[in-house]
Amino acid sequence: MLSNNSTEKDEMSSAPHRIPHLRAAGVSLVVDATGDAPSVLHWGRDLGPLSDDELEALRLTAGTARLHNAPDVARRFPLLPGERHDWSGVPGLSGHRAGGATTPRPVLRHVDVVPAGAPGGSDGGGSIEFDFDDPVSGLAIRQRVALEPSGLVRLSSTITSTAAEGEAPYDLAGLVEQLPLPTRATEILDFTGKWSREREPQRTPVRDGLHAREVRRGKPGVDSPYLMAVGTAGFGARHGEVWAMHVAWSGDQRWFVERLPEGAGAASAVLGGGELVRPGELRLAAGETYSTPDVLFAWSGDGLDGVADRFHERVRADRRRPGAQPLVLNTWEAVYFDHQLPRLIDLVDRAASIGVERIVLDDGWFRGRRDDRAGLGDWQIDEGVWPEGLDPFVDRVRSHGMQFGLWFEPEMINLDSELARAHPDWVLGPEAGLGTSSRHQYVLDIAHPDAFGYLLEAVSDLVERYAIDFLKWDHNRDLMEATRRTAGGAPGVHAQTLALYALLDALRSRFPALEIESCASGGGRADLGVLARTDRVWTSDCNDPIERQRIQRWSELLLPPELLGSHVGAERSHTTHRSTDLSFRLATALFASAGIEWNITRCTDEELAALRRWGGLYKEIRSLVATGRRVHAELPDEETLLHGSVAADGSRALYVWARLGTSAPGQSGRVRMPGLDASARYRVTVRDELGETALHQGEGPEWFDAARAGGIELPGSVLVVAGVPLPTLDPAQAVVFDLVRIDG
Repeated sequence: MLSNNSTEKDEMSSAPHRIPHLRAAGVSLVVDATGDAPSVLHWGRDLGPLSDDELEALRLTAGTARLHNAPDVARRFPLLPGERHDWSGVPGLSGHRAGGATTPRPVLRHVDVVPAGAPGGSDGGGSIEFDFDDPVSGLAIRQRVALEPSGLVRLSSTITSTAAEGEAPYDLAGLVEQLPLPTRATEILDFTGKWSREREPQRTPVRDGLHAREVRRGKPGVDSPYLMAVGTAGFGARHGEVWAMHVAWSGDQRWFVERLPEGAGAASAVLGGGELVRPGELRLAAGETYSTPDVLFAWSGDGLDGVADRFHERVRADRRRPGAQPLVLNTWEAVYFDHQLPRLIDLVDRAASIGVERIVLDDGWFRGRRDDRAGLGDWQIDEGVWPEGLDPFVDRVRSHGMQFGLWFEPEMINLDSELARAHPDWVLGPEAGLGTSSRHQYVLDIAHPDAFGYLLEAVSDLVERYAIDFLKWDHNRDLMEATRRTAGGAPGVHAQTLALYALLDALRSRFPALEIESCASGGGRADLGVLARTDRVWTSDCNDPIERQRIQRWSELLLPPELLGSHVGAERSHTTHRSTDLSFRLATALFASAGIEWNITRCTDEELAALRRWGGLYKEIRSLVATGRRVHAELPDEETLLHGSVAADGSRALYVWARLGTSAPGQSGRVRMPGLDASARYRVTVRDELGETALHQGEGPEWFDAARAGGIELPGSVLVVAGVPLPTLDPAQAVVFDLVRIDG
């Protein structure tokens, strides 16, 4: 660790380590810490080792022209921007003490560089910690900037009130992280959505002013910005420079891109985000501290797939149990609330016969839960439905060697429940009266110590009793008017989010083998804050494969596919009521954490045989999907998709060619298969385990017919550079290609 405690500006300026240069995975991060307000000199493509003179040249060229009617000092954009630095955009820190100053004036006092930022830079990443004092606001601030091995930049900050005992608390209004963007970053991509149509991409040009997304749902929501990317004009899956950001937080959030007419120093605009703080939510008395969530920034010179590579590497490295997920059957769309033991036993036996490895009993097992109007909060087994407890069901699951999972919605409560009647003060909402229910439910104040303790013990008792392997953790409503009755009506989202994290952490500590899925009306809580404590995401409540292909494509921009739950449903979709062929439903779930959401006791022998073949294929290829690089072809036709997983060593690749709807062109033309080695040769086969695929008005290209007939050898230069013509499929059809590199 290298530390410099000097407060003399001239001494700080002369020290080479005050321009630390971190390098990792093709990314350089250079920071100017020579003054009292550190700023980023470069974030993006690796600059290579830089000498002291080169670092100083980078610093000297960061200054901009002094304009008319502008500050008399050349403008720079600091890491913690504010009016003190002539910045009229979103401040890094905002707040006040009652009757006191409202414009913070943080001054850099101390810098730590880990590892020691040698003049040539460190190619293994590292971190820089900046300590600021703000005597005007009475705060001490620590900001940490880390370049991770994946090439992601992680920013977080902590503030501590340094006021004397008895002074007014500091009301924090916001503490956000921001990085500058170059002039060539001209186009914004982020996401919106709704229930059963999550991750809907939307693009807009970078304009003067603030492009802001604020999440006020108490969770990221199905319309979550998810990942905010800014890139060169027309950037796509495989081309263009992209600068992207994710807020790793499961509560209210802020995301923004901002460009002022005068720019941001040598940069054009800024990309930033963090927790959205409600008025009065965070009041820091003397000695009290607040820490921001991590905000993660990614740069890629290879389009969006390059961004995904960095996030996937980070998520996979951070998982407790990396690798593929078991094949699961969830009971929801099979039986809904109709829990009858003989019917469920039949379902288990059928599941075992087709190779299912985990059974999850969904909503309807607990006390008073015959529909969605009652019972939430009473996490005890309904003995009227289950007179012998869950034991006969669990024993049958275990007899087949399968894992057992159970559905919970611990953060929610029905007013028609024993818990609500016994503890009305545990309901999160205004004392003056609750607002509208959603799905007939309200929110439980899990930050209340007694409510927290009740949940921890109720869930733990069942996990221990049945040796539960997996929890499906649901969250089916937004947090509206989330005020804490036992805390004087204070805003409760921040406390609720921390309590959720603490509850998940406590369960994982008690039961190290327990796996947990984050579900929130589908994909409403899919963020890296909750994913640090869970093992899977329920991607969407929509199992319609046409919708799912798009939802999964954009969900895997942040999360690797083995964490995205994707289940095969019935022919007629539960959510869209659209009917699709079984082969297309099977192909869609193959490139994810696969499962079944279907009453398979009604399946024909042919359907069960198809599910069995598909399950075998999933088990064969799931390690490739769980470790390979995800790639996406850039296609002009939005009704077609070609995506795949390529082994890290390039020895094997699996692609799916899917058609969602009809198109004006009759032919696809040559389509490149991305991610392959152009200098290698590959044997290409079509996997037929999923059943027959309907070709549109004719036969496939000659090479495709050979691949179906047993395989064909093709050079990588043809597959990845020239491309190959692909068959014209009917809508809602897919083909799976298996490519194996031929060594020598």
